[in-house]
Amino acid sequence: MAVSANRLELLQIADAVAREKSIDRGIVIAAMEDAIAKAARARYGSETDVHAEIDPKKGELRLSRHMLVVEKVENPSNQISLDDARRANPGAQIGDTIADTLPPLEYGRIAAQSAKQVIVQKVREAERDRQYQEFKDRIGDIVNGVVKRVEYGSVILDLGRGEAIIRRDEMLPREVFRNGDRVRAYVFDVRRETRGPQIFLSRTHPQFMAKLFAQEVPEIYDGIVEIKAVARDPGSRAKIGVVSRDSSVDPVGACVGMRGSRVQAVVNELQGEKIDIIPWSPDIATFVVNALAPAEVAKVVIDEDRERIEVVVPDTNNQLSLAIGRRGQNVRLASQLTGWDIDILTEQEESERRQADFENSTRVFMESLNVDEVVGQLLASEGFTSVEELALVDLKDLAGIEGFDEETATELQTRAREFLEQQEAELEARRKELGVEDAVKDVPGVTTKILVKFGENDIKTVEDLAGCATDDLVGWTERKEGGEATKFPGFLDGLDVSRDDAEAMVMQARVKAGWISEADLAKAEAEPENEDETTEGQPA
Repeated sequence: MAVSANRLELLQIADAVAREKSIDRGIVIAAMEDAIAKAARARYGSETDVHAEIDPKKGELRLSRHMLVVEKVENPSNQISLDDARRANPGAQIGDTIADTLPPLEYGRIAAQSAKQVIVQKVREAERDRQYQEFKDRIGDIVNGVVKRVEYGSVILDLGRGEAIIRRDEMLPREVFRNGDRVRAYVFDVRRETRGPQIFLSRTHPQFMAKLFAQEVPEIYDGIVEIKAVARDPGSRAKIGVVSRDSSVDPVGACVGMRGSRVQAVVNELQGEKIDIIPWSPDIATFVVNALAPAEVAKVVIDEDRERIEVVVPDTNNQLSLAIGRRGQNVRLASQLTGWDIDILTEQEESERRQADFENSTRVFMESLNVDEVVGQLLASEGFTSVEELALVDLKDLAGIEGFDEETATELQTRAREFLEQQEAELEARRKELGVEDAVKDVPGVTTKILVKFGENDIKTVEDLAGCATDDLVGWTERKEGGEATKFPGFLDGLDVSRDDAEAMVMQARVKAGWISEADLAKAEAEPENEDETTEGQPA
């Protein structure tokens, strides 16, 4: 036991523990000093301020009691009067500390056991801190380890200088490890914890596959080929978007390798997971078409405000089934890879929907403007979809439609504006009936239609709107592993309000409610831009 060892043995023990635990020798000596001081306090009293010092070169142990110099002594265990202090040190002043040397002690079994616990605890804390400091900068790296034990489905790995854990949900399906197996995994988190592993590994993380490619493909390691996006259905299928900075290097061919040797090495590590290597493109339409391979795409329609893209595939050769994939896997991975929601239609379905939209627009114009079917069809065929568009369009453009003249165009616009005024009056009456306060009207971006929707969903004051989340207004989508995306509706569904518009309304309401200042709002608007700059090109 360290506390009863001779001088050389103290240093030998400190050296041995430091080597075994890979921690600094000074930390071990400091732990010994704390332990010896604690054991000495058991002899001299718990209130006594006992300090132990071990000479790191000679191993000599010195015990001392520290006394605080005060005018009036209230606790003689750790305080001393100024007169008594000056007998030992003539220059002593109030507030100084006087060190009083104590004689060496013989420690009993209980004191020695207590000292040992202190040393063990201090060394364990130092070992954890060393492990944290060593691995906290390795987040995003691949590490190799040996399976030490399996606990409740999770695997504990020995990394040589620390332990790490792979939880059951971070392993590939049907993957089984036994003690002694060598495992490669991705470090996705390193946390300080009072007990248990601090290093968390994953074999299902998208970046694990990206890092494996970096190890197998020299062009990626050298930065010639860049991985722009990754999407995985772990253990089943994955898609990876790559681009080359050198026009003479084919990014897909570089990742595949001679006779598929490079990609096959990654596939083997991932237990046979099929990998589609896709050329990345800054043009989202081209990238989506590439991501949906092997399906053929006839046409794409992009909705940038909602980050939604509509893909039309041919009716022949089961192209719809190919594009969707088994259990929706192909389109789901393409959506994750591109970061856009993807709707897939056949040419026939798209034609039927276009016809339905045409008929719906025709009917809207006939009912709203009190015109015959031919006029309604003319307006719909020219691309008008709402009365609002008709009211705002330039009169010359409307008069230039074949079969219309300036007089007809003027009459149509007059009817459109009268209809909108009547509709606005009805909505305003409904808004008042629902009890939505006038102050909500002053929030930028809020229309009368939106006010009515607010009232129907019990948002009646600026404070009510300020307390909403963006998801409350426009809804949200949840994607479950192995399942389809589930869309949850928001209060403003059907009103063509984008997520950015909804967020702007909420933030402006918070400014009006006095929850935040204009400066806070400006700062919040600037942060996402900075974030985009730092995350551009990162795998999805």
